[in-house]
Amino acid sequence: LKGRDLWVLVLGRFPTHHKIGIPEFKYVANMHGDETVGREILLHLIDFLVTSYRRDPIITRLLNNTRIHIMPTMNPDGFEATKVPDCYYTQGRYNKNGEDLNRNFPDAFENNNVSIQPETQAVMNWIKNETFVLSANLHGGALVASYTFDNGNSVTGSLKGYSRSPDDDVFIHLAKTYSFNHAIMYKGTGCDNRQPFPEGITNGYSWYQLEGGMQDYNYVWGQCFEITLELSCCKYPPADQLEKFWRDNKVALIEYIKQVHLGVKGQVTDKNGNPIPNAIVEAKGRPHICPYRTNEQGEYFLLLLPGTYVINATVPGFKPMLKTVEIHDSTSNFSALKQDFSFSEVSIRSRAASCPKTPLYQELEQASAAVKPTLHVLVLTTVTLVIFK
Repeated sequence: LKGRDLWVLVLGRFPTHHKIGIPEFKYVANMHGDETVGREILLHLIDFLVTSYRRDPIITRLLNNTRIHIMPTMNPDGFEATKVPDCYYTQGRYNKNGEDLNRNFPDAFENNNVSIQPETQAVMNWIKNETFVLSANLHGGALVASYTFDNGNSVTGSLKGYSRSPDDDVFIHLAKTYSFNHAIMYKGTGCDNRQPFPEGITNGYSWYQLEGGMQDYNYVWGQCFEITLELSCCKYPPADQLEKFWRDNKVALIEYIKQVHLGVKGQVTDKNGNPIPNAIVEAKGRPHICPYRTNEQGEYFLLLLPGTYVINATVPGFKPMLKTVEIHDSTSNFSALKQDFSFSEVSIRSRAASCPKTPLYQELEQASAAVKPTLHVLVLTTVTLVIFK
């Protein structure tokens, strides 16, 4: 709002463009301007990755096989407005318009009647234009790895105090990956011993209900698994503590990036070998409220834990293709299992489709309550995709 840009540094063997088969990863920090630890450790992470390339074999393989996007600050106006550092709260949490950016995204459970802020819209456009697979957003004020859903209803089990996604097992694994590689987060003692977090993780809704959060938006509309990392009990600690925060988080930051190589990936092509964009590719038994689709290169990426899965590829108007895959832990090899699909009868490009930015789970809950026990299928309208700069 004050003319400050949102800077992103991209690292990898092909930093300027997406390369088929190489997954996209992102870290975002400082969306609350007075929560500064994430901003600083991402700057340390950039320096570490750049200086370790071609010196450290693990970091070299990681960068050669992953495209890593790092946004140290999503709310530069809020950061600059924080004149007096405080461990608990300042007005710098909000952007120049006084809006909380982590309550500003479309919500899948209820109408979020807020004005979308420029920072939020920029991140939404960024998510739309890249094929992000895995992400984390970095905060302060607690010490825990929190995972989706942040909001919920009866469809996701929120009546029991937990809002479960179709990929709950993967999210728990992701949160534990960070927690157990952090110096102390895994101990789960929290910040004041009044609210412990077993194993240093929590379901977002179980902690507190949040409407319009960024991690739920990434998962529902971005096809990107994102967790929220609370990295410090003090939101804006003294500068002389920053080096310790970097040491505490260094291993966890790297190990978390590696998880982008979990599961299965591949391309969907027609009889001529041309990519089919917007084909639906999902694991059986894990339907997303907004079906996960292939990108312009016909690629899909599904984060899945080791096990046996049936992968279903669907092109509208044609018979679905089912393939059974055995997935192993591939993070140390820096490549998910590759499984392509070729539709021999298809020689057309699937039209662009998108999910409406409406409370999809609210609509599903209402439909389920209206007619039981009929199975309800959410039908998405095909629309023209328009990309705004």
